[in-house]
This record gives sequence, C-alpha cells and structure tokens, in this order.
Amino acid sequence: MNVLSGVSSFFGLDLGASAIRVVQLKGPGPRKTLETYGQILIDGTVTFSDAKTDRARVAQAVKELITKAKVSTNNVVANLPSTRVFTTVIDMDRLAPEELAKTINYQADSLIPTPLAQSKIDWAIIGDSPKDPRKIEVLLSSVPNDYIEARLDMLESIGLNVVAFEPDSMALMRAVTVASGLGSPPKLILDIGSNSSDLVVVMSGAPHLTRSIPIGWRTLVGSAMQALNVDAMQAQQYVLKFGVSRDKLEGQVFNAIIPTVNNLMAEIERSIMFFGSRYPATKLERIIVTGRASSLPEFPLYIANQFGINVEIGNAWLNVDLPPNRQDELMSTSNSFAVAAGLAERTQ
Repeated sequence: MNVLSGVSSFFGLDLGASAIRVVQLKGPGPRKTLETYGQILIDGTVTFSDAKTDRARVAQAVKELITKAKVSTNNVVANLPSTRVFTTVIDMDRLAPEELAKTINYQADSLIPTPLAQSKIDWAIIGDSPKDPRKIEVLLSSVPNDYIEARLDMLESIGLNVVAFEPDSMALMRAVTVASGLGSPPKLILDIGSNSSDLVVVMSGAPHLTRSIPIGWRTLVGSAMQALNVDAMQAQQYVLKFGVSRDKLEGQVFNAIIPTVNNLMAEIERSIMFFGSRYPATKLERIIVTGRASSLPEFPLYIANQFGINVEIGNAWLNVDLPPNRQDELMSTSNSFAVAAGLAERTQ
C-alpha cells in the first residue's frame, strides 16, 4: 500500500539520541531538491523516555524546530530507532500473497520478542532464499504497539499528520546508496550514533541484515575521559582532533579509544561472517560509514585495513539536488542527516 498517495508534500523527522533533525524536499520524480532542513540539540534521555513530561518536551522541541526551519507542511514521515525495532530475515514457502500473509502472521508470534497482539508487524519479500530455491526470503519487522501509539500521540499533539513510521535502517539505506535492482553487490552501512551504531547490509536494493550495536560516539568519548582523566568537553575535542592516529599526541588518544574501536570492529566482523555464511556466493563491495565518528582522522582507513574492503564516508545528500550556494554548508553536516534525508526521500 502506498501510504503517501494523495500526500502532496511531507518532511522527514529524525528523533535522535542527541538531536532532532528535519528534512523537506520538493519537486517531481525520484530525485528531488532540498527545500529546507534543520536540527536542534536535545538530551537523549528525554528523546527515548516514556514519561509524559519528557514526551511533551520533545514535542515542543519538534514544534520549535519546524518553525525555525520553515517547514511548509504538517505531513511527516517519522523514524523508529533501531533499538526499538526487531528485524529478522526468514525463509518462507512460495505461496499466494493471501496465504503468505496468513502464514507469516501465524509464525510471527514465535519469531518476534513481544506478543503478537501487542505488536505492529510489517514484512516484505526481498528475494529468493539462498538456502533453498523452493523458498523466498522475507524481511520481518516488529515494534511494540504502545511505543508506536505514544510516538503518534506525541506528534499529533502538535498538529502533525503522521503518514508513515520507518525504521532508521531503511532510511539510512535509501539516503546513502543509489537505488539499484537485482544483482547489485552488497554494501555494509555503518551509522555511528550517539549511544549506538546501526549496521545494515544492503543487497539488490534491500536490507538483508540489520543490527543495532551498543557502541557509539559517547562510548568513544567516555573511553577517552577515563583513560586520559579529562572532562567530557576535553575528551570530545581530543577524539575529534586526533581520532585513531597512532602518531599524534604520542598515541595517547589512540591508546585511549582503540579498545572501544576494536570492540566495534569485532561486532562488524561478526556481522560480516554471519552474512557470508548465509550468502556464501556474494562478497561485500564496500563499507559506507556515516554518523559523527565517520569524520574522525584515519577512522575510515582503520576500518578498511581491518577488513580489506573499500570504505567511503556516506553522503546523506547523495540522491538530493542541493542549492549551489549552500553546497559547502550542507556537505559539512552530511554525516548527521542520513536518517532524516532518507525519510524525506520515501516514495511509498
């Protein structure tokens, strides 16, 4: 079902752990032009809190940002953080659509972590099973109903019309890759957020593996604070300036954060090995890194050396036409806007 049919315009809303971001596009066709964008910093404990007072604070912040960014529509596609979404890939018999839907609903209760009656589930056929040619692969996602309803109530309280909710992983995939069809080689997307990192392996234009890893920007800064005995502000400056450079500041910052970096590398390796075991005939083409840590000195190179795979820094505006006089400004913020841009690019 095309949830956006009849909706003339909408904007993408990313409620993140450290900031709220909006992106609105305009124009016909699959490639659109940026109309407006903006962000407002917020305490992550408030964004993900279930308390009514905190939801009210988030709603007010969203309202202020919409006004500040001059968003011209009340229609919104909002994100669902990966930490709240359960996603898995399952093999199913080739059935007629109605029978397939019934079978998935019947089996979902044993596959998802929350009771089916208390969950919103969604699924999509993403290809043929690599294990059994008689079967198909289905991407199955679930979110607790109470979370969806609370977020919907919060956004409707400030006059917004929610036309869709979408997991961060889907928005990321849409923003930082060019739309491709069957046979396109797999790519691994790593988005390093404030509290956690989202990992998505995209193949033939569809996600085949999604994970949320509990290591993020704040984990890196925390490691530097502890090892260097400095406050959060100083630690953040050190990490931003020196990254994983071994020869800067006598390697002190490198030595402080490298255990955390290597923990992240271990989780990436686990994901690559799992993907390889399920799809032995395929090979990752490249790794796309986005999020704040993607710009750390020598960080992309460190990942490339770890896995022997080409690494590039993701561009949130890859599929968006930008005003010529704002190119530099927008590219400097690219690593933070992938989810919001991907939500704004949604077509159905």
